[in-house]
Amino acid sequence: MTEDRIATILPIEENQAVGKVAAIFEDIKQTKNITFVPALWRTIATNPTQLEVVWTTLKMLMHPEVVGRNARLDPKTREMIALAVSATNACPYCINSHTAALHKLGVDLETLGELMAIVGLFNMTNALANGYQIEPDVLPPQN
Repeated sequence: MTEDRIATILPIEENQAVGKVAAIFEDIKQTKNITFVPALWRTIATNPTQLEVVWTTLKMLMHPEVVGRNARLDPKTREMIALAVSATNACPYCINSHTAALHKLGVDLETLGELMAIVGLFNMTNALANGYQIEPDVLPPQN
């Protein structure tokens, strides 16, 4: 955390986690194949119900193979979407996390640059379409 910003809630340290929180912490490390519980999860753990809801949902959508679900999107695509949304929402924590995940999946810097260029492009065109209040005229087919 940078010195000019103070976290609003202190995270739970891994060695202080008990019960459901400790079990979820272990699941996070095993599922993500990491050796520590990232700060986001340790902070959310101050509310065990929130931790469980967010982790269960993230695990189902971002790690479907672990829960036996067949996903239509591959892991790189899922992480690219997560990075694009994180960049658009200006979340440094999530940008770093998903960039690291993409590196682990073999995505190179040029690909990340192309992804960020597309994110920037569509942030601009979305802002223009909204600013001009353009009515949609290219519509998806109705089923």
